[in-house]
Amino acid sequence: MTLILASSSAIRRQMLDAAGVGYQAIPSNVDEAHAKARLTAPEEIALALARAKAIDVSNGHSAATVIGSDSVASVEGRLFDKPKDRNQAVEHLRFFSGKAMTLTSAVAIARKSVVEWGHVEVARLQVRALSEPFIQTYLDAEWPEVGYCVGVFRMEGRGVQLFDRIDGEYFTILGMPLLPLLGALRERGLLPS
Repeated sequence: MTLILASSSAIRRQMLDAAGVGYQAIPSNVDEAHAKARLTAPEEIALALARAKAIDVSNGHSAATVIGSDSVASVEGRLFDKPKDRNQAVEHLRFFSGKAMTLTSAVAIARKSVVEWGHVEVARLQVRALSEPFIQTYLDAEWPEVGYCVGVFRMEGRGVQLFDRIDGEYFTILGMPLLPLLGALRERGLLPS
């Protein structure tokens, strides 16, 4: 049986590759803004988007098992999308400075256009006070790659320098709760147990 990752995310592909999971990557065509419009809680949004992405790709691949995943960053109750450009990335980093960020990541499995399983995890990241020179130097080194990330950081890159403290599962911070996903794939006979 074919396993599909409904994403073009390089880091999600790297996680599955490193774990030895065989899959195809096919991005979904979900209108994220429309899916988010009716929801307010980060957990609901992340899971709804993960489910929608899995179903979207599953609709065209009925014989496959499809993985959908999404992450939502919030600071002081405000939700943040991926920055539209470098100027917006600067604004986001200025707002994050000295505050706690909540990163909510969800993953779902769909087969035959039906979601069979879903899981949400939350991580808390304390952003240190960021100086203007640091923000500019950081973006000089990390842009445009961090433009594809909701929190304007890649933990596997210089993004680790943004934080004083991190509470949460590493894979959740990367954008997909990998350990629960691997367990769900084993339960379905898609990975050896």
